[in-house]
Amino acid sequence: MLHFEVDMSVDYKAMGCAEPAKAPKLSAYILDERYLEDTNWKTRPAVVICPGGGYGFVSPREAEPIAMRYCGAGYHAFVLDYSIAPTGWPAACCELSKAVAYVRSIAEEHHIDKDKIAVCGFSAGGHLAASLGVYYDEEMILKYSGAEAGENRPNGMILGYPVITGEEEKTHMGTLQNFMAGREEVRPYFPLEEHVTPKTPKTFLWHTFSDGAVPVESSMRFAAALLKNRVEYELHIFPEGEHGLSLANKITASTPGGIIPAVQPWVDMSIRWLAQL
Repeated sequence: MLHFEVDMSVDYKAMGCAEPAKAPKLSAYILDERYLEDTNWKTRPAVVICPGGGYGFVSPREAEPIAMRYCGAGYHAFVLDYSIAPTGWPAACCELSKAVAYVRSIAEEHHIDKDKIAVCGFSAGGHLAASLGVYYDEEMILKYSGAEAGENRPNGMILGYPVITGEEEKTHMGTLQNFMAGREEVRPYFPLEEHVTPKTPKTFLWHTFSDGAVPVESSMRFAAALLKNRVEYELHIFPEGEHGLSLANKITASTPGGIIPAVQPWVDMSIRWLAQL
């Protein structure tokens, strides 16, 4: 495996955002190309992962452990350590836009299938991944990320217990506040279900009904918006499980309550779904 990191900084001053405390980086986990020599495949798909953290931190529990699972299934994996509060919108989305475009730019060198690059996000990272899914062709995102139209579009999205809606009773207020970073004028960009179009990428969603931090309505509303716009999606609502489950096993659980065998199959479900892109 080839592992390296790339700076994903953008022009924060130009977009009216505070400079981040540390530079965002994209960590690459590239499978050895020798594995392809005796196969019928000359390229592999890729997943760009956005951990959660309420836009206040970037959770390691939803970073490398997720990357390793997808690598084990034959995917190149990338983890974005994006900018957090007080940087605010649209910094992280521009960084993700730059990251997806970057992965496409190295496709030939590293045997990546340009047409099978998905984004995968959890909680606030799910909001970030879905933000690129609905805003990838916005002039602002293209301009500040330096991406050409289409280069930054994910071919699919995997969203785990994502923050989506902006309704105060149904959202995670800390995520919303960190997203705005004191600028009320950017709030209309937050409720992503209101910005889905027929051009939004196909989506795999999963959530737990008992999530006490990010209500399941976020995933339900995004699915409803996808349906309204005739965008293909797969939705799984598991009955039990706290917020932030990640792999829902001993590798990522911070407490015994984070080990939920019934939820663990979501990874294999998403891998089967990705194979259809």
